[in-house]
Amino acid sequence: MFRIFCKSKLHHVRITQKELEYEGSITIDTDILEAAGMAPYEKVQVLNLNNGERFETYIIPGETGAKNICLNGPAARKGEIGDKIIVVAYAFGTEEEFRGKSPKTLYFDENNNIVNIKN
Repeated sequence: MFRIFCKSKLHHVRITQKELEYEGSITIDTDILEAAGMAPYEKVQVLNLNNGERFETYIIPGETGAKNICLNGPAARKGEIGDKIIVVAYAFGTEEEFRGKSPKTLYFDENNNIVNIKN
């Protein structure tokens, strides 16, 4: 039987930009995506620690090295610049495939620099 497992997380990354008049999505720096094992256009869940909002969207690759996290379209109403969020990516698999594994979790400072990576 297939289940849905958490495969990677961006923990306490901060919103740096909002673009209401844009297709709905979240733009994430390509360096961050690669470090987390996330892919462009992958579906993710976004959890806002500042206001409790939770929503699903997809990733748009952002400028490499810019450390920008941008909420686009309707998602722009779910947070404010400076809010801390958690971005979660999931994978389908069997219990055997994920047994003994934990999500790759990236931890960030207030400037969206990766300060720790935990597997």
